[in-house]
Amino acid sequence: MTSVLPHKWMGAKALFLLCTVLCTQIFYGQNDISSTAKVQSIFDTFIQYRHQNKIDKALETLDEAAKIAENNEDAKLLLDTYHQYARLFLEEGDRETAIFYWDRASILLKDISYSFGQAFHHYLDAFLRLDEGNNFQSLKSLEESRMLSNNRNLSNNILLLEAYIFTNIEKYDDAIKNLHALMVNADDQERAYLATKANIQLANISLELNDLEEAVIHANAALELAEKNGFFKEIKIANEQLSVIYEKTGRFDQSLQYKKELEKIKDSIFNIEKVKLEAKTGDKIRFEHQMNEINKLTAKNEELSESKNRSEITAILTSAFLTIISLLAVSLFRNNQIKLKTNDLLYTKNKELELARDSAISAMEAKTNFLSTVTHELRTPLYAVTGLTHLLLEENPAEHQKEHLKSLKFSGEYLLNFINDILQINKIDADKLEPLSIEFKLKKILTEVVDSLQQNAGDNNTELVLSYDENIPQQLLGDPIKLSQIFMNLVGNALKFTKDGKVEVIAKLLNKEEENVKLYFEVKDNGIGISEEQQKTIFDSFEQGSIQINREYGGTGLGLTIVKSLLGIFGSTINLESEIGHGSSFFFEMDLKCDAKVASEDVPFELDSEEFQFEGLHILIVEDNKINQVITKKMLTKKEMTCDIANNGNEAIDLAKANTYDAILMDIHMPGISGEEATRQIRKFDQEIPIIALTAISLDDSLDSFYQAGCNDVVTKPFKPEVFYQKIGENIFKKKTEGLV
Repeated sequence: MTSVLPHKWMGAKALFLLCTVLCTQIFYGQNDISSTAKVQSIFDTFIQYRHQNKIDKALETLDEAAKIAENNEDAKLLLDTYHQYARLFLEEGDRETAIFYWDRASILLKDISYSFGQAFHHYLDAFLRLDEGNNFQSLKSLEESRMLSNNRNLSNNILLLEAYIFTNIEKYDDAIKNLHALMVNADDQERAYLATKANIQLANISLELNDLEEAVIHANAALELAEKNGFFKEIKIANEQLSVIYEKTGRFDQSLQYKKELEKIKDSIFNIEKVKLEAKTGDKIRFEHQMNEINKLTAKNEELSESKNRSEITAILTSAFLTIISLLAVSLFRNNQIKLKTNDLLYTKNKELELARDSAISAMEAKTNFLSTVTHELRTPLYAVTGLTHLLLEENPAEHQKEHLKSLKFSGEYLLNFINDILQINKIDADKLEPLSIEFKLKKILTEVVDSLQQNAGDNNTELVLSYDENIPQQLLGDPIKLSQIFMNLVGNALKFTKDGKVEVIAKLLNKEEENVKLYFEVKDNGIGISEEQQKTIFDSFEQGSIQINREYGGTGLGLTIVKSLLGIFGSTINLESEIGHGSSFFFEMDLKCDAKVASEDVPFELDSEEFQFEGLHILIVEDNKINQVITKKMLTKKEMTCDIANNGNEAIDLAKANTYDAILMDIHMPGISGEEATRQIRKFDQEIPIIALTAISLDDSLDSFYQAGCNDVVTKPFKPEVFYQKIGENIFKKKTEGLV
């Protein structure tokens, strides 16, 4: 028994030790599993923050992974963490910090065998080479990375980076092939993010190749994916792309919509506070890592101190001292970098605002050009409508036909006024209107406005009168055209809302000091009036008080807007007093100048169109539109004038050389050489013949260029017959008029 017991005891002891070891291994195995799951969760969270451009959160998450790696002395995990730091800072444009972590990873790779780590290190090297602009060296590093690992996520990121390089070196087919593969990737970690980046790059390539339809498809796909997954940086990029694409396709409203959305995104996400927070978080984490290096050096110092190795202690102390100095220098440098980043951001924001302003101006100019073209295209057929209507009314039509023709004439004039109003607003918005300073007779301007609207007043059984202060100087300096527009709109508006009543136009002299004159103007009526609520918006575009007023009285609602804008050009302000059922009064003051010498003299003699002797005059009509040729010829024939017709500018030059004409009516827009160029050519051999530009563009748009080309006068189509005859008479009989004076 004595010999058996020790053996039994030793067996029991061995069994106990074996159980202890197994339990310990199971315990540590469970800890390893738990630690691995935690690290994986941390990296998953990091990827989510990185995709959503939450840089500060992403950095804090990586810092947590780095601490776990250091506590567990896990070199591979620490290497992966350093790699992610480097990639994150590279994507944010902080190359210096990215290289710091790439170098730390390089040191770790010397002591471990880790193929994925080596592959990712080459991938980051390719990223750095691409950032330097070394495309082919970058491709070489990517090939080395691909040979070291077949990790799916890394392979997809290699495809994306490779696509960027192919785009840089204009291998668009290869880039597109890579990007299409990424659009349908099955990546567990970054499927949606990679597809979003691929669509963005495909949109960029389509823009480079001027395939705007394809660019819209990919930019919209990128925006949809980015918004769905909260990829804030990609949302911004996609909005920028769509804004540029729609501007290039001429869809300016949609372009402006994405620009506005872009400004909201920039204000809410990419702001100064965010940059400061990210810089602060990055500095804090990097500082901690650098302090860890110092602590390691200090620990080594203590070990060397115990072994009395003075030379090594001195070297380590020196190294630690230099490291501390370096850290202080880096700290100062980083503080300066934060300031520079803040300044850069402010500069960038200013640039973005300037670009947005320039883009808005560009869109406005495009709209202006579009409206100018549309106006020309609309005025040309309107010339035929109004001209033919006038000719038919002159040919003694039957009574039942007169009513139809008058309605047609009214509709044509209404449409013309509408086009003019739209174009006027467009020019005001584009700041293309400037007041003239020429001599004019105020009484004549107001009398013509009142006389031209007497028929409208008669239709409403309304009395239209002019109360004019005769103390106002006869000759004033200003812009008679815009002043006439102001009163046409004010009086026309008053007549529209006044039936069986009275509209009065008042002009008074308030003050006169040498050549400075202050005048008071008022247009008042006893019509339906305007409520206090409606008065707040009555001068806004397309506002007419209410829908009922619009339906009953018609119109565009632009007249008073034009009045307000035109008076603003003169430095004056429109005022309104009104009461429902008792009428309205629109009044303003205006400063003008007069010539003191001319003001006291008699008004020069002028000829009316009735006094011109048109019989026997021979005119050259230059017009490419056949209908317009017929109308203009008939209008001349009505006054017993004869004419020749030139279908284009070259024919006009030949006919002007071969024949003698009393005047030339020159269309401006024609195939071949323009009317302006034809005028210049004619002026080389005939300086005397009157040339009158007949054009369907707005008078203010090209007045100077017409006169510079050699035109004597300009008439816009469609025109009133009396204006047409007056212009012809004034220019042909100019010498006769001067002789009478």
